[in-house]
Amino acid sequence: DEFPVGSIVHVRKGRFYISRLDEGVLAMWHRCTHLGCTVPWRDDEGRFHCPCHGGIYNKKGEVLAGPPPRPLDLFPVEIVDGEIVVDTSRVITRDRFDPSQATPV
Repeated sequence: DEFPVGSIVHVRKGRFYISRLDEGVLAMWHRCTHLGCTVPWRDDEGRFHCPCHGGIYNKKGEVLAGPPPRPLDLFPVEIVDGEIVVDTSRVITRDRFDPSQATPV
């Protein structure tokens, strides 16, 4: 309930975003896949917009514009006793979004 569908929440301490999709939850590293800049979520634009070189990503982390070579990286997610648990020690790289990447809630 804390993460309604369509919401984006930045977990600064963990350096990731929780993106709540229809398919479930993604934990996306807030690091641009171009050169590693921190990518802020822009509520006013409805997307992630990297200030360094203009990389733009949607709520699924897919590249919409700019130089990033691939979507935002993911961290594994588990739901434990109704809580979202994110493993930031393991980075998952991907070349596209697939609904199976989202953890159902």
